[in-house]
Amino acid sequence: MSSSETPAGAAAPEVAARQAAMALAGAATLAELRAALSDAGLPDRAEDLRAPETGLVMTRGRIGGDGRAFNLGEATVTRAAVRLPGGETGFAYHLGRDRPKARLAAILDAHWQNPAHRPAVEAALGAVADRRAGAARARARRAAATRVNFFTLVRGED
Repeated sequence: MSSSETPAGAAAPEVAARQAAMALAGAATLAELRAALSDAGLPDRAEDLRAPETGLVMTRGRIGGDGRAFNLGEATVTRAAVRLPGGETGFAYHLGRDRPKARLAAILDAHWQNPAHRPAVEAALGAVADRRAGAARARARRAAATRVNFFTLVRGED
C-alpha cells in the first residue's frame, strides 16, 4: 500500500469527529458561534465560495421507521460555503433563515479541518455541548416528574 492510499476505515474516526463538530455548530446559536470563534482565537475572515442562501428542502418521513418513505413537507434551509486564506474549505447547512449563523458555522468547519486549529474549535464548541446536555437533563427531569408508576395489587381471593 502506498503512502497516498489509506485503508477504508482509516478516515472514519476523523469523519465522525467532523460530523460531531458540525452537529454542535448546527445546534449553536449565533451568539455561541461568535463566542466559539472568539474563544478559539480564530479569525472570521473567509472568502465566500457560496454566499449564504436560503431555500427549501423536502423532508421525508416513515411510519414506524421502517414503512415506505413519504413526503412530509418542506423546510427552510440556509447553506454557506467558505474558504479560509490557508485553503481550508468549510460548509454548513442550517434549518431556518439565519444567514450569518450558516456562514459562521462554515467558517468553524473550515478551521476544524486545520489540525492545528482542531483542538481549539472542539474546545470552543464544548460550551454548546454543555448547554445541550443541560437542556436534555432538564427535559428528563420534567418528564420524570410526570411519571406514573403502575402496580398490581394481588387480592387474596385466588
